[in-house]
Amino acid sequence: MTTDSTSPPPELKSEEKERQAHPFRSLKELLDHVSGKDLPPVKFEDSGRAEILPFPFLAIVGQDEMKLALILGLVNPNIGGILLVGPRGTAKTTAVRSLIDLLPMVERSTCHYGCMPADIEEGGIDAVCPDCAKKYGEGISLTNPSRVRLIELPLNAKLENVVGGIDERAAMQSKIRLKRGILAQADRNLLYIDEANLLSDEVIDAILDAAAQGSYTLRRGAASATYKSRFLLVGSMNPEEGHLRPQIMDRFGLRVVVRGLDNPKERLKAYKQVQAYLDAPHQIVAKYASGTTSIREELEATRARLSQVKLTNRVANKAIEIIQKLGIDSLRAEITWFEAARAYTAASGRNIVKLADLHAVAPMALRLRRSKFIDQYFAEQEGEEEELQSLVKPFKRKRRTPKKKK
Repeated sequence: MTTDSTSPPPELKSEEKERQAHPFRSLKELLDHVSGKDLPPVKFEDSGRAEILPFPFLAIVGQDEMKLALILGLVNPNIGGILLVGPRGTAKTTAVRSLIDLLPMVERSTCHYGCMPADIEEGGIDAVCPDCAKKYGEGISLTNPSRVRLIELPLNAKLENVVGGIDERAAMQSKIRLKRGILAQADRNLLYIDEANLLSDEVIDAILDAAAQGSYTLRRGAASATYKSRFLLVGSMNPEEGHLRPQIMDRFGLRVVVRGLDNPKERLKAYKQVQAYLDAPHQIVAKYASGTTSIREELEATRARLSQVKLTNRVANKAIEIIQKLGIDSLRAEITWFEAARAYTAASGRNIVKLADLHAVAPMALRLRRSKFIDQYFAEQEGEEEELQSLVKPFKRKRRTPKKKK
């Protein structure tokens, strides 16, 4: 057996490998390593902090409608939020968390109150705080590029956690300062509410109002502040644990009914994907890294194309006819349907919405919008209206025909 004279002995290889893997705690250690000096061993301590390594979006088996709804929401936030309805263990939370690697870059405000240059362009210099007004006048940027983050609302969140409150550290120093809540932190991010049907009414009302207005005002005594709250809202719920109020349900644009996988082969594949992730998460993430990067780039191009996508009156009128035949009263139905169709069209690489695009997103945009209570209420109201008209009819004055002059 011949040995290559240029390669070091095995024991030197192992030493070299250990030296290369040594973590440098200072510039001096790096220079010592380069000069060939032996470095003292480093003891690794478990900090107890978990590494954020979400399950890859592309590794999710089946659930095509859920994945499509989430992608459309990333393309066009004007859809108005997404609600995932289904039993436990159907990958609802996993799918939402897997979006972390697909989230886009945005220009994020560096201000505590979320001031943006667009605020000045729309409302003048008084539309931003004094500090940002000064920066703007000096030509200092008010934003920095940053990736959209996933903000998860804790299940036990209280109203003060959501909207904010008095800064306790400042209060200990006899200062009055407000602390931003989760809604302000979610500005220009993705806000995820798991088990949305279990939140208290005051918390869910605050979230929906902030989402609808794009901002909210926090008042605590003499102190008050208005914070930006522009976010994509995603919620999930298990109908076994209770229902959402109609008012809350109407605020979610797309509604996806998530069921278990029917195909035995898909269920087995899903198990193997989960097993591989639990055994070696870095390997399965690396396996789908290339595809994840491709999807993220495609989403960037699709968002850029969205502004060019148009909906003709002919197509829109046909869609409105369907909404009226379904007996849907809320105008949010067509807003969601049309915006979802525009996102679908942009993702398909086209600029004109077709009927086929509306058909592709119709179920998730129109389901769970009719109300039996409202139908019954209006039916009773019509009966009462007819009765009232019949009773007051005798009081209606008859028009006198003018006499003809002789």
